[in-house]
Amino acid sequence: MAKPLLDPPVSDTVPVEAVLTGYDEQHLVTYLRLLDADAEGADWREVANIVLHIDPDREPERARQVWESHLARAKWMTESGYRHLLRDLAPH
Repeated sequence: MAKPLLDPPVSDTVPVEAVLTGYDEQHLVTYLRLLDADAEGADWREVANIVLHIDPDREPERARQVWESHLARAKWMTESGYRHLLRDLAPH
């Protein structure tokens, strides 16, 4: 597994595969930050600006779409994606 980066740049789209991807591995910290912000009820615009580094005033549609897609992928990680992490970390 690739080492997750602390603050990697984000793509406009997230993986749609039903398996863990290199993008997912690199963005684990981003996903955790999104989940924390969501749990705290943070405004999506603030999260897009701080976590995703997209200015929602300058690019409102893009900021919303990137925030929604990355949050959905983060939630997928909590529902089933984590299994791939566990399998990769388990001794063979």
